[in-house]
Amino acid sequence: MFRSVMRCLRTNPVGGQRHMSQSSLAGKVAIVTASTDGIGLAAAQALGKRGAHVVVSSRRQTNVDKAVALLQSQSIKVTGTTCNVGKGEDREKLVQMTLDQCGGIDILVSNAAVNPFFGNIMDSTEDVWDKILAVNVKSAFLMTKLVVPHMEKRGGGNVIFVSSVAGYQPMQALGPYSVSKTALLGLTRALAPDLAQSNIRVNCVAPGVIKTRFSSALWQNEDIMDEFKKQLSIKRIGEPEEIGGVIAFLCSEEASYITGETITVTGGMGCRL
Repeated sequence: MFRSVMRCLRTNPVGGQRHMSQSSLAGKVAIVTASTDGIGLAAAQALGKRGAHVVVSSRRQTNVDKAVALLQSQSIKVTGTTCNVGKGEDREKLVQMTLDQCGGIDILVSNAAVNPFFGNIMDSTEDVWDKILAVNVKSAFLMTKLVVPHMEKRGGGNVIFVSSVAGYQPMQALGPYSVSKTALLGLTRALAPDLAQSNIRVNCVAPGVIKTRFSSALWQNEDIMDEFKKQLSIKRIGEPEEIGGVIAFLCSEEASYITGETITVTGGMGCRL
């Protein structure tokens, strides 16, 4: 019996032996918001290197131009435009431009986020909450609502929200931002069952401290980082590419049975609700 099992395994390799092809996303079109640097750019690179046509955006044209030039130099199919996801007309323009130039939408990576406040949460104002929730949470849902009909036309798709370890363990002085990232964990779970009926998977990535401009106030402060490293199994901060790779995996067929989940990429920091 053992010999027959081994013969079966040799002729039918197990799924665990598969690896992500460099063309695994060929023919797919991916919108990545806030994608001209940091995690967003790394996600665009990871998706593009696996064959997707990526649509990058930022509020500033100069940043868009630099990102497009970089991605083109890496032989990645890319289209770029300005977009402030907090504005409805900009979201609609981004989607329509993608349809006009790329013919459809298969992937949305919702990465845009703001944090205009640093301090005691009780000192935060209504304007702070309005801005953070509008960009970090509401726009993520509204972008999803815009792209879903076009994913349905193509037989399915993937939505990825970029949350944060702060969504599990609120960071001192980043209270409102942390709450907005917790909301994305809930949005992922709320959307996944409904969109699964349309063959659209919804997942989330929660990075730890990653070396980006957005988080520079944390990783450039030695005292803060010394405290963070005490919580880490891997005693260093993460790189944007380490998040981009996880996002690309979640958009691939290798992750075809994963939806409604949040993958924490934190260097071993304990973080669960």
